[in-house]
Amino acid sequence: MWGCGGLNRAARALVAPRGRSSGAGPPGRRPGAAAGDHYGQAFQRGPGGFSENYSWKMQLTSNSTRFVCLTETKSSMSAMKRLYSTSHTTVDSKEMKKFQLLAHRWWDEQGEYSILHSLNDIRVPFIRDTLLNMSSDHQLGSPLSSVKILDVGCGGGLLSEPLGRLGASVTGIDPLEDNIRTAEQHKSFDPVLAKRIQYKPCSLEDIAEEATETFDVMVASEVVEHVADLETFIKYCYQVLKPGGSLFITTINKTQLSYILGIVVAEKIMGIVPEGTHDWEKFISPEELECLLDSNGFLVKTVNGMSYNPLSGSWSWTESTSINYAVHAMKTRVKEQSNSREPPSETDKEEHLAEANASTTV
Repeated sequence: MWGCGGLNRAARALVAPRGRSSGAGPPGRRPGAAAGDHYGQAFQRGPGGFSENYSWKMQLTSNSTRFVCLTETKSSMSAMKRLYSTSHTTVDSKEMKKFQLLAHRWWDEQGEYSILHSLNDIRVPFIRDTLLNMSSDHQLGSPLSSVKILDVGCGGGLLSEPLGRLGASVTGIDPLEDNIRTAEQHKSFDPVLAKRIQYKPCSLEDIAEEATETFDVMVASEVVEHVADLETFIKYCYQVLKPGGSLFITTINKTQLSYILGIVVAEKIMGIVPEGTHDWEKFISPEELECLLDSNGFLVKTVNGMSYNPLSGSWSWTESTSINYAVHAMKTRVKEQSNSREPPSETDKEEHLAEANASTTV
């Protein structure tokens, strides 16, 4: 969750992190803009709005350089399946105990979740503009009005609310009832959100039973590093999304640098996040995550690095994925079968994705 400053440079001198070199990315919030209420402005400005601010479409990863799970990676995938397919639930009881103690602190912008408040400055535009670039049917003021979004691990509603303000119909779920109570209470302050957002105290597998192919978009922001079984989690993601639906994930890479800065410095030294929040063993590299997504019916479209500056308390985009990163993937109609000799080709998946896009609107 770090990206610049003296601590980062010192750490980079000690380790050789994997990932791309640092670089500039799309801008976050303009100076002086209020968090949570400005995300529709770029779209409302018209032709010079989201298309100019996001003209690069976040495509830092091309088809030629993206990690692809070919036949020779079968052995590593088998090892990964042993690592992640150990249970049939996505909920980790130990993780729930961590967040139970802070359920009433979600909306304190200077408190334990301040880093997530500032993360909205880049993750909300990332979701918004990616979806807008995929569709020509927009409504001024409510650009996501036709979109049904599932926010998994919604906590107190920090991401659900700005997505609701963009017009989306949002379902926020969290296994902790105290988190849902906090989210419901805060939503009640805005009558508009009361109509657009519903919260449910349940897990992903719970809602999957009643919501097969229901959602256009699913968001799992800072969640996958806390689940009990990542592959089971991704399978349920596939189940609840419509064909051609979008999955957005933000998480932490499993590198030496992420351990030094994300756990030792951020948790143990500076206390930016509460100590014990993260378990480095549950972090996952973009390559491993893409393999899991690819083998469970998703086509990864974008992988972007994210950088946190602890001095300014702000996030920005970077080419380096050595610490934090964001992924956009789309559900295809092709799903690798366990008895097949080779996974579907990239061309096959693109063709099926095009068919899915033709039959559904975002």
